[in-house]
Amino acid sequence: MRVEALLYDKLPGSRVRCHVCQWRCTIGPGKLGVCKMRQNIDGVLYTLNYAQVSSAAVDPIEKKPLFHFFPGSRVFSLGTWGCNFHCKHCQNWQISCTDPSFLEGSRTISPQAAIEMTKRHDCQGIAWTYNEPTIWFEYTLDSAKLAKESNLYTVYVTNGYITAEALDMIGPYLEGYCVDVKGFTDGFHQELARLSHWRGILEVTERAKEKWGMHVEVVTNIIPTMNDDEEQLEGIATWIRDRLGELTPWHVTRFYPQHELLHLPPTPISTLERAWAIGKRVGLRFVYTGNVPGHSHENTICYSCGNLVMGRMGYQIDIIGVEGSKCHFCGADLNLRTGRL
Repeated sequence: MRVEALLYDKLPGSRVRCHVCQWRCTIGPGKLGVCKMRQNIDGVLYTLNYAQVSSAAVDPIEKKPLFHFFPGSRVFSLGTWGCNFHCKHCQNWQISCTDPSFLEGSRTISPQAAIEMTKRHDCQGIAWTYNEPTIWFEYTLDSAKLAKESNLYTVYVTNGYITAEALDMIGPYLEGYCVDVKGFTDGFHQELARLSHWRGILEVTERAKEKWGMHVEVVTNIIPTMNDDEEQLEGIATWIRDRLGELTPWHVTRFYPQHELLHLPPTPISTLERAWAIGKRVGLRFVYTGNVPGHSHENTICYSCGNLVMGRMGYQIDIIGVEGSKCHFCGADLNLRTGRL
């Protein structure tokens, strides 16, 4: 479904400049942006994938992964086609590495229908996930407004390359921000995704927390030989501590060979445990290993009294010692967003 974009400038020669993500593509007549889902048609920028759905599912919120945001709740998850990144390790490359031809015959779910489905499936919120929600911006904004009217929570699972302008437009309606901080050097980002200005991801994430009060959790998928070195892991952990706060959860997840990195092995468990230890040494209170069901570092342990407060086995959760957003045993702040459930 074609809808005029919200954030763009009209330029001489019928060109346009998009301001939804930090590529800020300048697009000539008839051409597409980096995401391949925004097109200049006669000097007007259109999003091509409004309400076009590639994936829809009812998920546990822990699958996003969000461990401190409405734990134990069910979330209605939606994804579209395309992406503004082209990462070599993409787990969902079948829907991300696409062009407008994939939209033909795809499922359409209007914002109103998405909210109705969220309620019908007894979900407490809605998430835009599976691929980058920023390229679906107009649709997610319309849906988020309706979700807020219906007292449903809202989540972006994102690469964080949204612009400050777009974030500020959706900020009043977005509560959860699960952001992928892939690494911490220029060379890594250039090799993985041909990305030069990756520090903008950090700046916008800080804005999501500070300006809009979003609940932020950070994910790093650890890829052997690429971002598993001490410098990058310590850099990410230190940034989280200093800019987002020591109570911000950090998920260090296991890489499995996909897409263009089939030649690499899965991440050794020992590497995840080393990343976990780095996060704890730097001073993060909540570091979790991911994609390793049954590992003890999936659990939430109170940093103050040492008691188990939330136990996990994969996406199954047992809430043992939580009162509101605090530890039942000692009253320590667990940085939990539980709100109205």
